[in-house]
Amino acid sequence: GVEAETPNGSTPGSASEVRLTRRRWVIVFLFSSYSLCNAFQWIQYGSINNIFGDFYDVTTFAIDWLSMCYMITYIPLLFPVAWLLDKKGLRTIALAGSALNCLGAWVKLGSMKPHLFPVTVLGQIICSMAQVFILGMPSRIASVWFGSNEVSTACSIAVFGNQLGIAVGFLLPPILVPNLKDKGQLAYHISIMFFMTATVATALFILVIFVFREKPQFPPSRARALVSSAAPEEYSYMQSIFRLLCNINFILLIISYGLNTGCFYALSTLLNRVVIHHYPGEEVNAGRIGLTIVVAGMVGALITGIWLDKTKMYKVTTLVVYVMSLVGLVIYTFTLDLGHLWVVFVTAGALGFFMTGYLPLGFEFAVELTYPESEGTSSGLLNVSAQIFGILFTIGQGQIIENFGTRAGNLFLCSFLLLGTIITGKQALSNVPSPDSRTLFARLAL
Repeated sequence: GVEAETPNGSTPGSASEVRLTRRRWVIVFLFSSYSLCNAFQWIQYGSINNIFGDFYDVTTFAIDWLSMCYMITYIPLLFPVAWLLDKKGLRTIALAGSALNCLGAWVKLGSMKPHLFPVTVLGQIICSMAQVFILGMPSRIASVWFGSNEVSTACSIAVFGNQLGIAVGFLLPPILVPNLKDKGQLAYHISIMFFMTATVATALFILVIFVFREKPQFPPSRARALVSSAAPEEYSYMQSIFRLLCNINFILLIISYGLNTGCFYALSTLLNRVVIHHYPGEEVNAGRIGLTIVVAGMVGALITGIWLDKTKMYKVTTLVVYVMSLVGLVIYTFTLDLGHLWVVFVTAGALGFFMTGYLPLGFEFAVELTYPESEGTSSGLLNVSAQIFGILFTIGQGQIIENFGTRAGNLFLCSFLLLGTIITGKQALSNVPSPDSRTLFARLAL
């Protein structure tokens, strides 16, 4: 069950043979599944912030930290995990990520009493460690398993899982955990949600053990064949980081990606609080609005991935998506308090289509700017920027909302998206290679 694509002058079975195997789809969908489970655990507290705050008798800010710990944990662990990805490969990282995700889910089941908030914090920290083994994988899986005309689509599918997990995290918790005053009944409903999550996480961990493979027998593209044929001693992890940090265009992308994704993290974490402020008692609809944002973004991500595979127009596409993210946030900001929930659904969906759709685009653009550097390293640096800005924006917007209202909080984010748009525009006008640099590199080398 393979599809062959052999370069000119090569014969089947030769070292330069390029093949695509159907297992690549199993790999990317399995990764997406346990990424989904981990992302669900990130937002499951924030989507019903007020309910968890009442159950554990802590402030809403304390519940916000259950989301922000995902961002904080990522920063110090990125480089060790990225080094492991380069040294040990995809399978080791997949096993570690799915195992930690499973362990964290079971630890949370031990926090079913109001005084056991530290236990749920411990479980969330373990899950946040799993995230470090997940976020840098999409572009690497796409590059290792998929052909040159599929990498952007494959990366979008890999990111899909994470986004779908956030969507489910907005949708299910308000349904599974109603806003009850009786803490005994509330504990029962929370335990159902935690047990379901732990069961799914365990099943996915078992599947990773038996199904996930390191790499296909043959490279899927000429560019990958060249990377695979390079001697291990020719690669230095620290030199790779140094080269990336000396790449001006990549530095600009790090900043603009961090600003956009940091705004998304802040909006997601604080969405329940913002919607409940304007529409009291609408916890379920707050979750559905979050679902709308993410599902629209998934559609945007898929369309963007297919578009990039066909056109390779990275600069123009990135700029258009970024500008529309800013426009969407401005419209969302000034329609939030009109008193009509359906308007919020529409504007939130439009915002999500572009803002969330930008995430895989940033990953793939980074690979184009930095090839032949490791995809895990470039993706990791993007994610560090996103986590740092996510923490700052979540804390900053939360404080502004408390003191000045939701509109001021959203305008705070708009100002940073405007800055990111200016940086992206500058980058689009610079001398960044628009064609698929991986394909060009391979052709020139061959």
